[in-house]
Amino acid sequence: MALHARIPDVGGFGSLVENLLPWCGVFVPVLLAGALWRRSASAVVALVLPATVWLSLFGGLLTDRSHPGGDLTLVSHNVDAGNPDPTGTARELAASGAELIALEELTDQAGGTYEKGLATAYPYHVVRGTVGLWSKLPLSDTRAVNVVRGDAGPLARTKPPESAAETADGVRALRTTVATAHGPLAVYVVHLGSVRVMPRHGFWTDSRDFGARALAKAVAAERNKRVVLLGDLNGTTDDRVFHGLTSRLTSAQKTAGNGFGFTWPASFPIARIDQVLVRGVRARSSWVLPETGSDHLPVAARIGW
Repeated sequence: MALHARIPDVGGFGSLVENLLPWCGVFVPVLLAGALWRRSASAVVALVLPATVWLSLFGGLLTDRSHPGGDLTLVSHNVDAGNPDPTGTARELAASGAELIALEELTDQAGGTYEKGLATAYPYHVVRGTVGLWSKLPLSDTRAVNVVRGDAGPLARTKPPESAAETADGVRALRTTVATAHGPLAVYVVHLGSVRVMPRHGFWTDSRDFGARALAKAVAAERNKRVVLLGDLNGTTDDRVFHGLTSRLTSAQKTAGNGFGFTWPASFPIARIDQVLVRGVRARSSWVLPETGSDHLPVAARIGW
């Protein structure tokens, strides 16, 4: 746990360990039970080391770090290309009362449903490819951000064969400016490439890693001092590939959340791969919203100036 960054990333093993790093803690009570069963005092004492390391890495996440107040509420949700009830999902997201709602994994078939379901509460919205942002505040200077290297993930299965190539090379990230009472806020909405466990290649992350590096360059070049990144990164902030982002942006969950905030899979979350990252603004609180019918849970954060 302490030296996870030094684990060789052969076959993506290092990345896989880092995405599941908090779960290393489950081995401590298992080993403790074995030590007690063997009545080994030295083994019990030895377990102080891994327990201390785990607490130093994740103990702070067990407390409530939220603060009252804030100026804007943000929501991000991978709505799932195969979502059986996009109307219900749109209704539940609108009920959150957030000023900004970022959606990922939008399809041509369901896009209109989300537009219709969110139109009343959110008069401004932009969509680029499979990501979009719905806002109660004016938007401007919207552009696509290239984070794709030929892997479409689950969206490829929702398109007719003749447009599959277009989907694979499509848009999975956008950047826009939100006009707030405190000045312009740069907002990125992102859905990085899929990751897969493959028998011959191990934990395959090539598409996601390409997007992570491209996104880090875009954020590094961002001139606006106030930045928010919302989206499905297909990885946790402990993953080494996101160092270029986490060195410039702060996780709202880590600074203002309560608990780990796991988001995937929705039926039994084991990792937080859906993120709210900020720069130049303060995260006041961060939380996970209830299940909507997607295979991801929505995440929310309240930010202030």
